[in-house]
Amino acid sequence: MNVLLDTHTLLWLVSKPGTVNPEVLSQLADPATTVSVSAASAWEISIKTKLGRLDGTTLLATWNSQMEAMRVEDLEIDSADAILAGRLPWEHRDPFDRVIVAQALRRNLTIATRDATILAATLTPTLKA
Repeated sequence: MNVLLDTHTLLWLVSKPGTVNPEVLSQLADPATTVSVSAASAWEISIKTKLGRLDGTTLLATWNSQMEAMRVEDLEIDSADAILAGRLPWEHRDPFDRVIVAQALRRNLTIATRDATILAATLTPTLKA
């Protein structure tokens, strides 16, 4: 399985892994599962940290080592992702969620999320984290 972590799922895995559904934790730990994190998540964490809405300073300072320790692959945002994100037939306004969904769609990834809006949209396969 190829899984793309939603930003909150990534944050839970780093700081409160017990918050994540045990079945999803097991799937993410399976060596046959490829786990990715979108550059959109780094961007979102950075912006929310700058605005004082999140304390992501330590995570951002240790980003590469944290992702390596978690066996997580970095997923860059390309122009095709951005174009699809803007064109999604979805009224959701969160640009980070739109990019994550677009990336999952383009790459046939399953999103690990508990975001009700992403889950309800059924635009891509999901794991309820």
